[in-house]
Amino acid sequence: MSRISNEQVKHVAHLARLAITEEEAALFTKQLDAIIGFAEQLNELDTENVEPTSHVLDMKNVMRDDVPKKGLPVEDVLKNAPDKKDGYVRVPTILE
Repeated sequence: MSRISNEQVKHVAHLARLAITEEEAALFTKQLDAIIGFAEQLNELDTENVEPTSHVLDMKNVMRDDVPKKGLPVEDVLKNAPDKKDGYVRVPTILE
């Protein structure tokens, strides 16, 4: 028995704005059914004493500390700005 129907595959394709043919829908139905079958095999595992994790590897934050530091002088920032006024970069108006 199929775990996913052809109509469900077409519906998901429609939601994703994908145009698929009948042949593609049939192929995707078969492939998704196999994927669901593999995922259902995980239900057979005994996970009673397994702690929940957010990642399978013991990951550490490798980013640097967020330390504030002095930025560029305003004159340097505005040096290459095509349009500036009163210490700010001017951009085209998009709202009336």
